[in-house]
Amino acid sequence: MRMTNTLVGSPVQRTEDRRFLRGEGQYVADLKSDRTTYAAILRSSVAHGRLMAIRAEAALALPGVRAIITASDMPSSVQKIPLRQQVLDEGLPFLQPVIADTVVRYVGEPIAVIIADDLSIAEDAAALIEIEIAPLDVVPDMASASADRVLLFPDAGSNRPMTFTAAKGDADAAFASADYTRRESFSVQRHGAMPMETRGLFADWDERKRHLTVHGAAKVPFFNRSLLARMLGLEVAAVDMMEVDVGGGFGARGEFYPEDFLIPFCAMHVKRPVRWVEDRREHFTAMNHARDMSAEIEIACTRDGTVLGLRGTIHVDLGAYVRTNGFTAPRNAAQFLSGPYHVPNIAVDAAVFMTNKTPAGTYRGPGRFEASFFCERLFDMAAFDLGIDPAEFRRRNVVTEAQMPYKLARMRHIDPSAETECDGGAYEMVLDRCLEAFDWKRRSKRQGELIDGRHHGYGLAMFIEGGSAGPREGARITLNGDGTVTVAVGSSALGQGLETVLGQIASDALEVPMDRIRLLHGSTTLVTEGFGSFHSRSTVMGGNAVLVAVEALKAEIRTIASGIFQCAPDAVDVSEGAARHNNRVLTFAELGALGVVAERSFSNSKHTYSYGAHAVHVAVDPRTGHVEILDYLTVEDVGRIINPATLHGQVLGAVVQGLGSVFLEQIHYDDQGQILTGSFADYLLPTADDFPNIRSISLALRPCPNNPLGAKGAGEGGLIAVGGAVGNAIAAALRPLGIEPCHLPFSPPRLWQLIEDKRQPARGTSPSTRTGV
Repeated sequence: MRMTNTLVGSPVQRTEDRRFLRGEGQYVADLKSDRTTYAAILRSSVAHGRLMAIRAEAALALPGVRAIITASDMPSSVQKIPLRQQVLDEGLPFLQPVIADTVVRYVGEPIAVIIADDLSIAEDAAALIEIEIAPLDVVPDMASASADRVLLFPDAGSNRPMTFTAAKGDADAAFASADYTRRESFSVQRHGAMPMETRGLFADWDERKRHLTVHGAAKVPFFNRSLLARMLGLEVAAVDMMEVDVGGGFGARGEFYPEDFLIPFCAMHVKRPVRWVEDRREHFTAMNHARDMSAEIEIACTRDGTVLGLRGTIHVDLGAYVRTNGFTAPRNAAQFLSGPYHVPNIAVDAAVFMTNKTPAGTYRGPGRFEASFFCERLFDMAAFDLGIDPAEFRRRNVVTEAQMPYKLARMRHIDPSAETECDGGAYEMVLDRCLEAFDWKRRSKRQGELIDGRHHGYGLAMFIEGGSAGPREGARITLNGDGTVTVAVGSSALGQGLETVLGQIASDALEVPMDRIRLLHGSTTLVTEGFGSFHSRSTVMGGNAVLVAVEALKAEIRTIASGIFQCAPDAVDVSEGAARHNNRVLTFAELGALGVVAERSFSNSKHTYSYGAHAVHVAVDPRTGHVEILDYLTVEDVGRIINPATLHGQVLGAVVQGLGSVFLEQIHYDDQGQILTGSFADYLLPTADDFPNIRSISLALRPCPNNPLGAKGAGEGGLIAVGGAVGNAIAAALRPLGIEPCHLPFSPPRLWQLIEDKRQPARGTSPSTRTGV
């Protein structure tokens, strides 16, 4: 009996974990050769200044130093790193140079690269270089940036590159006719992805072959290869980007940073392999930051709680430069503010500001986490004002199945993704499943209850997660002479279980055991084109690419086998590792000896939208401001579940990351642009025992109608709604004290201060404005 579709939908254990648990993973820091040299990067210690002189004579004289690279060593003018997403002309004046030339704009900006025979020698040499910087006035925050008194880029004429606008209906008319309105201020603190492994590169230039190989590629290797080749004046075919194991990415790792140019450039310069691995101090100042947003948002409702409109302004601190994906978070924050709710009238601006901080980019759920926090907190405030249960308020406003596909607000003046629509779903059903599993009806009656000195509260939030960005993804399938099958994809592995999930899909499609599938990924040598892993796309785009490549492979097998069998191609059955016609059989091993290969791409321009609801129970100690998570539940519909075990891990990990964002993580700067959070002694990350009470329910209610797998991206949903859900629970717990927490993080000192301010009314402030209450 043929066994088909036995793996997709099964909780197969991650195949890649075996080598990790045995210590057999290979990371950039493991790579070396006899000729390897090592790079150390001298970075600016000044947030804003004019670079007057670099004196490197003493450093060059140090034995073992092979070269010191500065802007003066560039073959022409210092190149700037272009945008990868939201490629808009407004960003051009604010792009980052690969190395500081005349001005430094943040602490951590590269000034020089030292290449030596040993890393310790390179670091010693860096300490010998004398840098003369004439200080310029610092733009430490968005308030200073908006004044435009000091300009980071004088030729641009402003510290505000652009404003993203999301629009739908007539917001002003909706607010004019509304029974109830409320306006509130919110903010999300600056923090970052902080993957377990820092960035690293190993570049090797073959002078004879005029060929460059770069190990350490991640996320978008094909884009980075094309960009690097152009910047170095090479043909694209002369550059290979090789993916090794990656200790986490979360949207930040794998973009094109200054080092992605500098390390290969140095390898070409010294004509030897060069290895660079970022230390954690560098990581804090060099890797993309994220999330730094504040907002003033208004809601308009009828008396029965029907939302008529949302409007307001979001301010985004993008740091010193617009990096490759710097515009993604502000763009998303504007468009996705309404989340999974039917809001007929929307007018939201997201204004981008430049400051003397490390540049910001994407971090898991970019812009969506922030927008969800703003929206969900405001929804709970409106529900309380109108005397409506928060669950009922959401039920009255959530998008219904009859409204699908549901168009979100349209982005003005932007790329083709200006318009997007939710692809389908049973939003209300998922909300009800969450409420039932959480026992909301019983628990919510105990809001604000004081038990053993702690106030208890229960919070809800809903979300949508856009995923599966196009335009294409490639896959190549090769039959091998030993009967195994090599499946290569353009998607990158960042720790999300890619080898397992795509292996399951390939195994089912080919009807061969999974242990006969070898899954390769990411490297530019594997497939003709690839687009990488971001926007929760690898399972959907990579998985469907595998499906179309399998169909092409089967067609090729039928063509070859029909010639051998002397029959029509349609008469050949391809299944269970062989081609058959009547009593004749050609095994995959025999076909592999004939060189059977197929390569195809899957194309798709429509995003997928997973959706779900979060519920949380907290206990707040008013004496210390400490919050304990007593129960956290997520319920999410992902269309079709490929692997319940890896999905469960993704969701739980995302929730914990979200809780770290809510309670622990923050990057601080002083008013001179000096970073004050330079190590994990100052920057807190969640540990295994911080949040033990997390539950997750994953559903497959409504398969995506826009791809053959029916799957939806699901890497971010566990994080997106955490801020809103926890904020609402804390607000409910502290409502007897009259406290509405609106600014992340909810650290013990911050909550304690809010409580103290309420105990001393003269010190309290209330920025809210409301009508119709």
